[in-house]
Amino acid sequence: MQAGNARYLKQGDLPETIPIFPLSGALLLPGGQLPLNIFEPRYLMMFDDALAHNRLIGMVQPSYSEQIHSEFCQVGCLGRITSIAETGDGRYITSLTGICRYRLIEEVASHKPYRNFRIAPFISDLTLASEDGGIDRQALLAAFRAYLDANKLEADWDSVERASNMTLVNSVSMMSPFGPAEKQALLEAPDLKTRAETLIAITEIVIAGGDDSDTVLQ
Repeated sequence: MQAGNARYLKQGDLPETIPIFPLSGALLLPGGQLPLNIFEPRYLMMFDDALAHNRLIGMVQPSYSEQIHSEFCQVGCLGRITSIAETGDGRYITSLTGICRYRLIEEVASHKPYRNFRIAPFISDLTLASEDGGIDRQALLAAFRAYLDANKLEADWDSVERASNMTLVNSVSMMSPFGPAEKQALLEAPDLKTRAETLIAITEIVIAGGDDSDTVLQ
């Protein structure tokens, strides 16, 4: 997996412990780009420390349901800081490039104001570039177009048509305005084909008006 100037090819390229940035409704996927506006002092410190070390941050959602008996969802995505700018008023405008998903193992004690966890990375994500087959691209595009039409939105269809299946599925998943449960289901999909099928199903349900998007999968 290429992220910025770094390549991550094996488990030894990844840290055992990472700082985590909990953010509800935020979805980062391997190969994807997630823009962030950082303003809380503890997270400004987190990004400063990451820039001085390995530039790696773990995105994760806080628990969104009483059925999740932990403070955080157990699966998140590791990202590398690939761009950052100071705003002049104390904030950072930054972007993370997704590397691989991970499972939280246990919290690691730290004197820092942010949280650190030991993780088990999904090593198979590092070779996702070759996972581009088995996608019903026409069904995905049809669902995407129907969603845009229903919400009177536009898209750059030339770019959409040129995108690889992996880029298309992950980009649409990340930009979709669905709730935390839907975003977590897309993150935890075992492969690209399943993620595409999940995305199509959620989109069709929302278009049909059967449920509010925040509660479709709860």
